[in-house]
Amino acid sequence: MSHVTESTFRLEYVAWDDPRALELRRVMVVEMDIRYSVPGRAGNSDEINRALAVDINDVRATLLAIDADGTPIGHAALRELNGELEVRRVVVSDAQRGRGVGRALMGELERFARDARAARLILQTGEKQPESVAMYENLGYTRIAVYQPYIASMPHSLCFEKVLA
Repeated sequence: MSHVTESTFRLEYVAWDDPRALELRRVMVVEMDIRYSVPGRAGNSDEINRALAVDINDVRATLLAIDADGTPIGHAALRELNGELEVRRVVVSDAQRGRGVGRALMGELERFARDARAARLILQTGEKQPESVAMYENLGYTRIAVYQPYIASMPHSLCFEKVLA
């Protein structure tokens, strides 16, 4: 299913394992590894990797932003977590930031969640992603306590919610 949001890009629901989605998530992992790297440590601990893992059976929606030329430029997903919908893996290609792609992805996920009768959306991010934090706050997300599965493995996570009225 495709949904047009702006004349320069469109949003398209895809399978979690769509190759374009996989590639955007791979790029995100590389960027996060750079942002959160610790000297002398290669990659995340097993505990952090388990907390960040997404089981395909829990995915409720995977959304891509596709540029006018067909290039995938953004990704976001929703997964069911402890009976709620959690926003996962929001990424916009570095060269495409500032075009409203992230806002469009989040708006469509909110529409999907409202249609699914979700009471709220939750999400987890980190202090080394200030542009993401600013976007979430500008979209009306408010800080909440760190929730499972991040409490033990990533206690300094920044977690947010948006109540869907």
